[in-house]
Amino acid sequence: MSTKILPESDTQSDVKPDLSHGDGDHERFAHYVKKAKITESAVSGTPVVALCGKIWVPNRDPKKFPVCPECKEIYESMQSGKGGKDE
Repeated sequence: MSTKILPESDTQSDVKPDLSHGDGDHERFAHYVKKAKITESAVSGTPVVALCGKIWVPNRDPKKFPVCPECKEIYESMQSGKGGKDE
């Protein structure tokens, strides 16, 4: 029986998908996500989706970052549509 060593280009590596938008800006902000989803993510490690569309597994203290302007705008437009102070 012979053993063949495969070249490095044929080996598979553990590649994680890039779940961010790629521009890096989303990493500098705290994002709006349903509280239940944050709790679920903390228990299971599953990614969450912010109002702005960012997908990630939360692991930082959001109080240390400014609020994502896109999330804030979407959230405020949702509030004004539900009989908020604008009406």
